[in-house]
Amino acid sequence: MDKPTDLIEYETMLLGQHRHVDRSAYILLSRIRMAGMMSIGQLSEAFGLDVSTLNRHTSALLRAGLAERIADPGGGIARKFRLSEAGERYLDSERARHISGLEKVLAGWTPDEVASFAAYLRRFNTDVERLGGRSWPRPG
Repeated sequence: MDKPTDLIEYETMLLGQHRHVDRSAYILLSRIRMAGMMSIGQLSEAFGLDVSTLNRHTSALLRAGLAERIADPGGGIARKFRLSEAGERYLDSERARHISGLEKVLAGWTPDEVASFAAYLRRFNTDVERLGGRSWPRPG
């Protein structure tokens, strides 16, 4: 681990291990919530995944009752996915749990350190998204 990028790679790998929920469900539900509803094609484009992979993931969401498949309100032929009430509750609960965990981890940090970390993390993610050609919608 000679370079700072070696350390960043290692630390981001470790960051992934701290998530205890079904990561794909959480991310898919979050993206659908931000968009309001999405077709399988829109999800494929947003995530850069093939339709068969997304069919497996969305089928799991449907089976778990976390999402619903509805007719396109805009009259298109593609059906859309939206969060069910259970999906909304699940996502709210998981997000609150994640935030609570972050608050515990960051309890010894100053407000400036937390704000700087958030700004660098956002910059890192937006640069990754720019290079990958797929941006993630952000609130506010």
